[in-house]
Amino acid sequence: MRVHVASDHAAWEMFQDLLAFLASQGYDVVDHGAHVRDPEDDYPVFILRAAAAVAADPGSMGVVLGGSGNGEAMAANKVRGIRAALCYTDETARLAREHNDAQVMSLGGRMTTLEEARTMVRTFLTTPFSGVERHQRRIDMVSAFESDGTVPPLGSR
Repeated sequence: MRVHVASDHAAWEMFQDLLAFLASQGYDVVDHGAHVRDPEDDYPVFILRAAAAVAADPGSMGVVLGGSGNGEAMAANKVRGIRAALCYTDETARLAREHNDAQVMSLGGRMTTLEEARTMVRTFLTTPFSGVERHQRRIDMVSAFESDGTVPPLGSR
């Protein structure tokens, strides 16, 4: 599986660790930067490139990192077709895949340890979408809104 990875300066150490970890696990890793540690860099430059690459590369996944992971998740979610989830435990990583079919996970380098990050990434990348009808129905509602602004009527399931 191809994994698109990006980070800003705030998660630099975790980013470097995860690039090596993912490669050691046999993933085809694509590094979207940052390529140097610059405390003045802007996360959207890297995160949007990684999320766009996932959207253009069916079957691939993404891991984006920043200080808290919040801005990175928000940026990735602006890319049409991307469902990015801020993950902060192994369970949130698992549920992001099982229930939401997220293709991108966001992590906060200041919020988690390297070992926790590795565990969450492993879980995210190996957990399949459940395919349960209610989860797919909800994803379809969000996709319809993204596509044409359709808001489900009140009283919808």
